[in-house]
Amino acid sequence: MSGTPTRSLADLKDLVTAATTAAPDAVSAPKYEPKRDAHGRSYATGRRKDAVARVWIKPGRGEITVNDKRVGQYFARPVLRMLITQPFLVADRYNQFDVVCTVTGGGLSGQAGAVRHGISRALTHYEPELRPILKQAGFLTRDPRVVERKKYGKAKARRSFQFSKR
Repeated sequence: MSGTPTRSLADLKDLVTAATTAAPDAVSAPKYEPKRDAHGRSYATGRRKDAVARVWIKPGRGEITVNDKRVGQYFARPVLRMLITQPFLVADRYNQFDVVCTVTGGGLSGQAGAVRHGISRALTHYEPELRPILKQAGFLTRDPRVVERKKYGKAKARRSFQFSKR
């Protein structure tokens, strides 16, 4: 009885080594094709809180346009502009792509997060080999945090009305 498990494990090992030597492509990561339209652009949708950003990227000089305005005019705070350029810096593609995006809903912070999410997804559509870098940086994950809804009997989502003993 003690010889049977060893033989089956050895057989399993032989099967695994035969499978890896016979078909190395089956074990490696899947290859993705670039997704580009007729104009050479890649499109993606980014979301954060209540904001939704539709993003198109194409090779260019690094100009970013948000709702037909320059990025410095639309996002006046430097922190928000830095947030938007993070995917390009991580992927080492700074000033190599022009970005055109339209953003609706939410506030400026949520919109900046939505644009960053959309740029990251559009970069992976344009160059699929950038996916592991952007995934490790956490730019491809949609931030699920949203505002909690107001409950009945409460002043806000959790805040109660002031208690009066008398």
